[in-house]
Amino acid sequence: MKEPALIRMQLLNLPSFVWLWKIAAWSMGFTLVAYVCLAVTGFWRFRLRVDRQLSPVWLTRLHIVTGGFMVALVLLLLVIGIVGTIGQFGSLGHSSHLAAGLGVVNLVGLSAWSAVQIRRQRFWARPLHIGTNLLLCIALAWVSLTGWEVVQKYLP
Repeated sequence: MKEPALIRMQLLNLPSFVWLWKIAAWSMGFTLVAYVCLAVTGFWRFRLRVDRQLSPVWLTRLHIVTGGFMVALVLLLLVIGIVGTIGQFGSLGHSSHLAAGLGVVNLVGLSAWSAVQIRRQRFWARPLHIGTNLLLCIALAWVSLTGWEVVQKYLP
């Protein structure tokens, strides 16, 4: 007996979306690596600031470039999730993974926005950036767990 999604793909003459899910898996892995790298470099920069030392230019650039890379990966994951889910099921909202994913996208966007707001005059920006990233840790765990549930639908 064929799975309903397989029947739907054959009726619509759509290709398999396995390649898309593979890109999503690699992108999520790189996103998690980027998050850990950002946490380490962010903590390092925090310690230097507490010790009243200047952060080396290379450390600041690494933190900023890694943050930009993570934003790009999360946006790629958003597009893959939308295209893949609509292509596979014809609509969105089949699991809590949508809410988890949108939560991550919003938190990453807020984190990136608050990062560019950090200045002496804007004392609120740094705590917002740090707090957002602490919440992002929880959101990444949630999206990973719900994503694993989604992946189970495609495994034999």
